[in-house]
Amino acid sequence: MRSALTLKLLSSDEFGAIVAAPTFGLPEAPDGSRRWDYRFTWIRDAAFSVYALLRLGYTGEAERFGKWIAERSRDCSSDGSLHVMYAVDGEDTLAETTLDSLGGCSAGEMLVGNDARGQTQLDVYGALLDSVYLYNKYGAAISYDGWRHVTRTVDYVVEHWREADHGIWEFRNGTRPLLHSRLMCWVTVDRALRLAEKRSLPAPLASWFKTRDEIHADIHEQFWNSELQSFVQTPGSKTLDASALMMPLVRFIGPKDPRWIGTLDAIGRELRVDPLIFRYTRGSTLDGLPGMEGGFSACSFWYAEALARSGRVDEGRLVFEKMLAYANHLGLFSEEVAISGEALWNFPQALTHLALISAAYQLDRNLDRVHVAWT
Repeated sequence: MRSALTLKLLSSDEFGAIVAAPTFGLPEAPDGSRRWDYRFTWIRDAAFSVYALLRLGYTGEAERFGKWIAERSRDCSSDGSLHVMYAVDGEDTLAETTLDSLGGCSAGEMLVGNDARGQTQLDVYGALLDSVYLYNKYGAAISYDGWRHVTRTVDYVVEHWREADHGIWEFRNGTRPLLHSRLMCWVTVDRALRLAEKRSLPAPLASWFKTRDEIHADIHEQFWNSELQSFVQTPGSKTLDASALMMPLVRFIGPKDPRWIGTLDAIGRELRVDPLIFRYTRGSTLDGLPGMEGGFSACSFWYAEALARSGRVDEGRLVFEKMLAYANHLGLFSEEVAISGEALWNFPQALTHLALISAAYQLDRNLDRVHVAWT
């Protein structure tokens, strides 16, 4: 409930959008580096926001955010592509500039705006389509014009899913083929197919089915490392990535599939420090940025949920309850937590609270032994 209240306070009453955080300039790393402006709305937060709000019964807030998302789909480029993030009114975000008037930081510049706005992040389309699908399932049916805009975006993904991108972690040292982006491209097409079938909507079904199957095969063939018995961040690498925790959450793979159990165990061995889950190998230069980041709080809650879904409910509950200790006295979470327990990065962070709600909902269902069919 405190997380739901946080989302409400991060919402625009006028537009319905939810900002990622109300702050800028708070460091991601203990040395004071990595200071980003997060006062914008990321498309990828859409799926978590709509899911979390609907699950808690806040259909009004979910409807308003769903309409904001639909507007972004309507206003997308002629080829169906979207921006990574938007201002709360749906306009473009600010270019990244150094704020000299608040200088004096020994490590890391104080930045306003966010240059990730110009990146290619293919995973945002999966977040968009998942939110559209969920709103149609639990809210209102999509309009004729709305479906036309969705179809255009899905066709864009069908054409571009093989391309390298900057991904969910917004790497600033070039593009690469990324597991999470490939996964969310699968979600894009899968949710569009489900919606078309559910609402009897016109669509190039043969092309979409073919693409969904190709992405599924590509992930299993290119991103599976038999030596590690785990899915990895990029083809042929040994780099683990905590965003793989989304695989069972978006129903790409069964939560007890041997390949998934191997991945879950690998993440627990390599990316975990007690309840804290790091996005990728600590101390690496993978993202081309200085400083060593903390544990990513949303990943910790994804991990707790993945454990619960895999049948390891007690272990998932323990991770969840340990993470609750990293909130402040008001129950608010930052984006990251240092191994010393210090809150890092912008605060409070919507994505963390969204992941908390999702994990809590799953754990509550498991602990009550409620079985919900995979429909």
